[in-house]
Amino acid sequence: MENEILELLKSINNKLDEHTKILNEHTKILNEHTQTLDEHKQILNEHTQILRALEHSSEVHKAEIDKLNITVARIEGEVKGIRDDLTALEVITSKNWNDISKLKAVK
Repeated sequence: MENEILELLKSINNKLDEHTKILNEHTKILNEHTQTLDEHKQILNEHTQILRALEHSSEVHKAEIDKLNITVARIEGEVKGIRDDLTALEVITSKNWNDISKLKAVK
């Protein structure tokens, strides 16, 4: 009976040793995955910083483009005003030439 108990204890001890080895292997694999996960987390943080910088740059560029659009619209308005003034000047000049021609004819 003692031999049977001894054999049973040896068997249990062997199984515990096997389970311990398996557990150690799993722990090693888990540590490797944890290290990989930490590396991915660091890369993700770097990418997040890059994206935030790009987003900021994009917002700055949008503001600059909006400012340029406003400036272009103002310049377009000024050019239209100058064109209108030139057209009026051409009409007045034409009328003046007409009046000068009439005055020359009166002589």
